[in-house]
This record gives sequence, structure tokens and C-alpha cells, in this order.
Amino acid sequence: MLFFFAISSLAVYGIIIAGWSSNSKYAFLGSLRSAAQMISYEVSIGLIIINLIIFVGSLNLTKIVLAQEKIWYVIPFFPIFLLFIISGLAETNRPPFDLPEAEAELVAGYIVEYSAVSFALFFIGEYSNIILNSTFSALLFLGGWYFPFNFLSIELISVSLLFKILFMLFFFILVRAALPRYRYDQLMQLGWKFFLPISISFIVFYTGLSFSFDLYRTVV
Repeated sequence: MLFFFAISSLAVYGIIIAGWSSNSKYAFLGSLRSAAQMISYEVSIGLIIINLIIFVGSLNLTKIVLAQEKIWYVIPFFPIFLLFIISGLAETNRPPFDLPEAEAELVAGYIVEYSAVSFALFFIGEYSNIILNSTFSALLFLGGWYFPFNFLSIELISVSLLFKILFMLFFFILVRAALPRYRYDQLMQLGWKFFLPISISFIVFYTGLSFSFDLYRTVV
């Protein structure tokens, strides 16, 4: 998980450098806007994952999945699962938070001066980020390779994880088709005035609940 936190934070530097090196005010302002958006929702994602880390007692992804053998964390942690999904949409610049790519209103953001292979590389990176976010959703909340009631054979375990990742990817596509775009001030207000306090509140709530009723567990 520490490696995930470190790598996910590096994307901000790439976007800032891409906008600045374009030698365009539109691209530079777009990169600043995109970086502010990603930083705002990275904070919420980190606080949400801390709930699971405290409950499991480990930063190891394998141990987090093993702790879900009896019950998937999407059930007891459903509120923060919703926050994680919404924050993931904003983190990956997907609708309804796709302001860095708003061609009609905001001149396509930091990619306005790029074309051909460089333009394609930006989109490859963005869609790779979507796959990574879907994978972490499946591992942290949907039981990883576990299937309900564990009736799958060993040969079908990887198929179970792949199915969950594809389900999350379909959710990203469905949201793009269904929801309109936010205004930028609404986007930032949602991140700092709603998601951040709610994420901190859930840390206090779930940690207190776990230690009060001895629900926390350390997977060995």
C-alpha cells in the first residue's frame, strides 16, 4: 500500500511538467487545475484506505484480501466504498469530474498542445490509471480473488478477480454515459468541504468501533 501511495502521487508531477513544457498559458493553467483536483482527492483516498489498514493490521495487499475470506469489506465498509469510488473517478479525471479534458469549456486542459504519439501516451496513462483504480477497488473492498461462499475451484480464482475488475471498468463507462460534468468550484468544494471531513469522521468511527468491540484483526 505504501508503494501504491508513492506511485499515485507521482502523476501530479507529470501533469505539471506537461502543462509547463507546452509553453502555453492555457495548457499551464489546465495542468494546475488538474493537479489541484488530483491532490484534493488523493487525500480522501488515503484516509479511506487507512480505515482498512487499521482494521486488518497490515499494509500488505495479500493480507488485506485474506482478511475478506469470510465477508467482503464492501458490506461493513459500504459508506467509505462509495467515497472511494467517487474519489477514484475524480483521481482518474473521469466524468463527471473530467474537467482537465473539458474541450468545450476549458480548452482541453494540459493536453491542448499535444498530438499524435504524445497525445496517445497521455490517454494510455489515463486508462492505465483507471485499470489500476479498478484493481484496487476489487482487492480492497470486493474480496480480491474470493468469490461468495468460496465455491470456486483454484483454476477459477483468477477469473473471479478479472470479473470484478471488468465490473468496475464497466462502472466507469456507465458513469461517463449517465452523469453531467461538475463545475470546477463544485468539484473542489466536494473534495475539501465534504469528502475530507467525512473521511476523517469514518476513521474515528470505525477505529473506535473496532477497538471497543474487539473487531479488529491482524492477519498473520
